[in-house]
Amino acid sequence: MKARRYKVVIWILMGIIALFLLLALWYKQSHAMDLVEPYTVNSENFGRKLLIATQGSDFKDALVQDVITHYKNDSVFIKVIDVSGLPQVNHQDFDGILLVHTWEYNKPPQVVEEFIGDSKVKIQKVIAITTSGEGHRFIEGVDGISGESEVKFAHEYSDWAIMKLNSLLFEDTKDTLP
Repeated sequence: MKARRYKVVIWILMGIIALFLLLALWYKQSHAMDLVEPYTVNSENFGRKLLIATQGSDFKDALVQDVITHYKNDSVFIKVIDVSGLPQVNHQDFDGILLVHTWEYNKPPQVVEEFIGDSKVKIQKVIAITTSGEGHRFIEGVDGISGESEVKFAHEYSDWAIMKLNSLLFEDTKDTLP
């Protein structure tokens, strides 16, 4: 009788674990960010260079397009990549780095953590915009803001990013900027 009870308990536990795994898989698939195809804007020969590492979503795409529109008529080379491409980036090639990512499982994506944690990366030239449901998640030590990813607020976030990026990209001309 006891052996039968143990079998029932084991089957129930296995069912709960399987259900949990299925829910985790569903959550990952339904909330996964789209991959961003890398592209560049303006000539690589320009003196000022901006890297935008992002994930694909309507909010993030709108924000990135605002930043690109702002700088496309300036002498700023812009390289846009998916955050998964950060390990292949030489941060020394850029004057400013904008990270736009989602908070996943109570932390930034692992590639973002590793990129920021790299002791060679100058944290002062990194700006981060983090999306999270609660809107209060930040990467410690990085200048950034956080909030929900609602497209109607993308312009406000991009305005903030542009203000911060201006201080990085044009720091040698701060006194001459209007």
